[in-house]
Amino acid sequence: MAANMFVVPQTRGTVLCCKCGISMAPNPANMCVTCLRSEVDITEGLRKHVTIMHCPECDSYLQPPRTWIKAQLESKELLTFCVKRLETDLKKVRLVNAEFIWTEPHSKRIKVKLKVQKEVLNGAILEQSYVVEYVQQDHMCEPCTRSQANPDQWVANVQLRQRVSHRRTFFYLEQLILKHDAAVHAIKIKQMDQGIDFFFSNRSHAVKFVEFLGKVAPTKSRHDKQLVSHDPKSNNYNYKYTFSVEISPICREDLICLPPRVAASLGNLGPLVICTKVTNNITLLDPFTLRQCFLDTDQYWRHSFKSLLGSRQLVEYDVFNVEVVSPEYNFGGSKYVLADLEVARVTDYGKLFYIRTHLGHILKPGDRALGYDLYGANSNDIELDKYKGLNIPEAILIKKSYEEKRQKKRGKPRAWKLKSLDMELDESKGRAQEDKMNLEYEEFLRDLEENPDLRFNLSLYRSRDYQPSEMVSVSDGDELPSVPLEELLAELELSEQEDGDDSMRE
Repeated sequence: MAANMFVVPQTRGTVLCCKCGISMAPNPANMCVTCLRSEVDITEGLRKHVTIMHCPECDSYLQPPRTWIKAQLESKELLTFCVKRLETDLKKVRLVNAEFIWTEPHSKRIKVKLKVQKEVLNGAILEQSYVVEYVQQDHMCEPCTRSQANPDQWVANVQLRQRVSHRRTFFYLEQLILKHDAAVHAIKIKQMDQGIDFFFSNRSHAVKFVEFLGKVAPTKSRHDKQLVSHDPKSNNYNYKYTFSVEISPICREDLICLPPRVAASLGNLGPLVICTKVTNNITLLDPFTLRQCFLDTDQYWRHSFKSLLGSRQLVEYDVFNVEVVSPEYNFGGSKYVLADLEVARVTDYGKLFYIRTHLGHILKPGDRALGYDLYGANSNDIELDKYKGLNIPEAILIKKSYEEKRQKKRGKPRAWKLKSLDMELDESKGRAQEDKMNLEYEEFLRDLEENPDLRFNLSLYRSRDYQPSEMVSVSDGDELPSVPLEELLAELELSEQEDGDDSMRE
């Protein structure tokens, strides 16, 4: 546009309000906002008081007709619930905004401020805010009512079992369950021989828990139901459901002799292999070739084999000579180096063994290692007998031993701790069984200190009983494995937040 061109200034026209006569911008009703609101109330006929049912036990609200929704005060879920209770009213207007107005938590009142719009006289759009007061009436939901009437009354039972002589797997699963709140709906947890029983008040909660177990461990399950009562008039049936979940007996650090068919399907792996990791897959390592393979749940249960030797049969060896024969290999964050070793049992120096191991990166002369004594073992394994002419090594080392260094630190508390499930213990076994469990739990804690991969998915918390003045490093040659302080500080921040919300369980 030329700079010297004359432009007519545009002015916005105004009109006088037909009621009060003030100057205003024109609108279809020719009325100012004040007069329009005095003439028309778009909130007329909308409910300002609503009664809602609240369960004080589980802090949930009734969504008619029978659905209970868990929601905290002033949460997004509670605001959505409150707005849905006005669904019939909001069909008459257009909802623009909704927000809470603060009330005392013990007042049994929830106030929500709503901003709505509606078309009024001659097409004018009027916007108005109003407050809806929700009155809470305490009414226990059906699961809480059943639990209060009889705390032991359950609908579904998950029986978790593993056919092994130790409980290390259950200690690990307990921490996974706590971290993911997988058993938050369990009304009772009971320790059983070779397993744990979980009791639920709803079948869907048990099904969800079984699905969780299948994602963290190689399991197989079956289920059954028993008729409790039947109403022929209404055709209602009440059942009790039982889910039997079995965990694979293969554990970490077990020595396995693979069946010929399984070894062939894995590219002629082994047949003597070590289990290095167990999730929903089983990780197998050949300690003589450093080949690694994975068995998924379906593959394992199709052939279902057992361990040749377990962690309770580990023997301590002294290392005299180390000769590295391969470069370092890295498999999924785990490092391995092939080396030829000269070792002898700690209890018998009269016999020297010359073996090959995958621990060449951490063992040096003078160290001690834990391994399986195949020279003196009397094995009756069926799968091992199928391999004719197999050259069986005299020993297979599994991990480095720190027992001698732990003796010097015995009695000193750890800087960290773990939570535990609210579990009903089996006291029928006596003191001997309790001492055995305490020893196995101590071994599990040592495994967490020695293996960072094992504690990667777990939550470790700083112990309040531990004095900061005692936090010194071990300086006697080789440092004793411990949990880094950085991991505990990160978990400490989380635990403080949980304490503030009254949701941390010791």
